[in-house]
Amino acid sequence: MIEMMTTQEPAAARRSARIAYMMSRFPKLTETFILYEILAVEDEGVTVEIYPLQREKTTVMHREAESLARRAHFEPLISPAMLRSHAYFLRRKPGAYFKALWTSLRATWGSLRYFAGILSFFPKVVHFAYTMQQDGVQHIHAHFVSHPAAAAFIIHRLTDIPYSFTAHGSDLHRDRHMLSEKVAESAFAITISNFNKEVIVDECGEAARERVLVLRCGVDTTLFRPSTLHSAAFTPDRPFYILCIGTLHEVKGQTYLIEAVRRLHEQGIPVSCNFIGDGPDQAALEQQVEAAGLSSVVHFLGRKTHDEVAETLQHADVVVAPSVPSSDGRKEGIPIVLMEAMGSGVPVIASDLSGIPELVINHQSGLLVPPGDAPGLAAALERLAADAELRQQLGAGGRVRVLDEFDLHKNAAQLVRLFVPEMEGTQP
Repeated sequence: MIEMMTTQEPAAARRSARIAYMMSRFPKLTETFILYEILAVEDEGVTVEIYPLQREKTTVMHREAESLARRAHFEPLISPAMLRSHAYFLRRKPGAYFKALWTSLRATWGSLRYFAGILSFFPKVVHFAYTMQQDGVQHIHAHFVSHPAAAAFIIHRLTDIPYSFTAHGSDLHRDRHMLSEKVAESAFAITISNFNKEVIVDECGEAARERVLVLRCGVDTTLFRPSTLHSAAFTPDRPFYILCIGTLHEVKGQTYLIEAVRRLHEQGIPVSCNFIGDGPDQAALEQQVEAAGLSSVVHFLGRKTHDEVAETLQHADVVVAPSVPSSDGRKEGIPIVLMEAMGSGVPVIASDLSGIPELVINHQSGLLVPPGDAPGLAAALERLAADAELRQQLGAGGRVRVLDEFDLHKNAAQLVRLFVPEMEGTQP
């Protein structure tokens, strides 16, 4: 049985540990949980090598990502070096090479996205396998159970390097082709919520239960800390400051927040609703705002860095995460923005969906509303706007909740204790 370790491993074992982190894209502005987990793992004395499947094209980057991006293993889809890596495994491990490819294609048959991903990334992944083997990588950890976990599976088949992965939200709920194979051959599988664990067990069978661990994502509770700037009363000169952070996409449910704000505005409640982020739905959301006559009330602030988000949270009166299941099957896990807000002592309103209730305890560390319920969202906002004592109570409760289970450094240390025993030849 796999159990969480609570004792400290020797510092020497950590210093000798070399972990490969795999993700779909790097450095992705919205995936702060990967960036800061890597930094926290390195703070534990572990060396992390970064193997993105693709380089993220961005003009905005968190300052901490700059040095990691310079040393990340970015590779094109094909190159002469990749051909040499394929020749290496074809000469030395032809059986493992073809079985890895065949199993991956067979397991993803029926999913165009995953099947095409195997064909696209296989040349690069084989090269990663060669590079990791030459560099002495002892463990692979993939973020997302989609393409990155498939890549880790293939590399394990070629090199015997053990791997694990973290399943988050839409990567698990949208498409579960190849999930059983990924779980069965992993050293252990991590997911961020008990809800997600049950999804995996339902798909893979009861035998998978002991292999799947719940380990929360976390935030830096020294950066995201309570503010003293919040006001007890709201006026047209100091409206109720609503903040919503995340990609502007159907799954985030911003359209329902805009409708809730319209209702508050019609009631004469002074509000300012601010969206941080961009995305495919921005034009439609801007049209909704204009049609509702809310252009002076709703603001789109664009992309912001981690530090800028932390600063903006100091001025927010409430953070809203109105997540909904999307038409293509996407579903949130536990949004990091909720942890950041709660760590900052800001009361939150979120959807009663997926693993979110494991973070937001209704009426203790925030308020929960049904997904897609704009009237319910408006009622929750109106309640908080009118009750300074409730805002203070929920903000304090949220901070305690994050400190208890969602602290970045505590959880990274626990993750390292899962990596290190396995690399020393013992079972975690």
